[in-house]
Amino acid sequence: MNNENNKSLKSKFFLIPIVYYICLWAVWAAYTLLLRPVICDALGEENFISSFLRSGIIKNIVWTLPAALLIIKFRENCMVSLKNMFTKISPDWKISLLIFPLFILFVGISSFRVYDGLHISERFGIDEIITVIFVGLTEELVFRGWLLNSSVNENSSQKQQYIAIAINAVMFLFIHFPIWILEGRFVSSFTSLGFLTIIVLSAVFSMVFIKTKNIILPITLHMFWDLLVFIFG
Repeated sequence: MNNENNKSLKSKFFLIPIVYYICLWAVWAAYTLLLRPVICDALGEENFISSFLRSGIIKNIVWTLPAALLIIKFRENCMVSLKNMFTKISPDWKISLLIFPLFILFVGISSFRVYDGLHISERFGIDEIITVIFVGLTEELVFRGWLLNSSVNENSSQKQQYIAIAINAVMFLFIHFPIWILEGRFVSSFTSLGFLTIIVLSAVFSMVFIKTKNIILPITLHMFWDLLVFIFG
C-alpha cells in the first residue's frame, strides 16, 4: 500500500515542474513580446535603470523567487536542497575548472574566424554588465537548481540523468525563443546553427550541477560565458 502511495505521489509531482515550465514560458513570452518593448521605449534600451528593472527586478520576480520557493516546498523530491546547493560541494568540483579555459578558447577562435582577429565589442556597457550579473543566477536557479534538480536523484541511473539533461536542454532552448523573435533573429539562430550553442551550454551546466551538487559553479560558468560573448562577440 505504501509503495502504491509513493508511486502515486511521484507521478503527481512529475506534473508540477511541467506545469511550472509551461506557465513560466507563457508569462515570459508575454512579457518579452509585449511589456519589454514598452519599458525600453519609456526608459531606453541601454541605461542602468532600464537594465536593472528588466534583468534585476522583473526577471528575479518571475524566475528566481518562484523557483526558490518550489525547491524549498518540494525539497524531499529534489536531489539537493536549496541551502546545500549553495553551501556544499562534491569532491568532483575541480574538474569543472577546465571548462573556463575551454570557453576562452572557443570564443577566441570564433572571434578570429568571424573578425579575422580578436574583436573587442564597443557596445559592452552597463546593460551587458547587469545582464551578466543577473542572467546566470536566474536561469541557473530555474533550469538546474529547480527543473533538473527535481528530475534526478541519488538513485537515478546514468541513462536517466542523460535523458533529464537532454529534456532540460530543449526546455532551455525554448525559453530563448521569445527574445529571438523580438530581436528578429529566430530564423537565423537555426540557419546559422547558433541554437546548438544553447543546447551544448545547457548540457555542460547540467552535468556540472549533477556532478558537484552545487549551483554556484553553473552560475559562475554561465556568467563567465556571457561575459566573454559580450566582450568578444
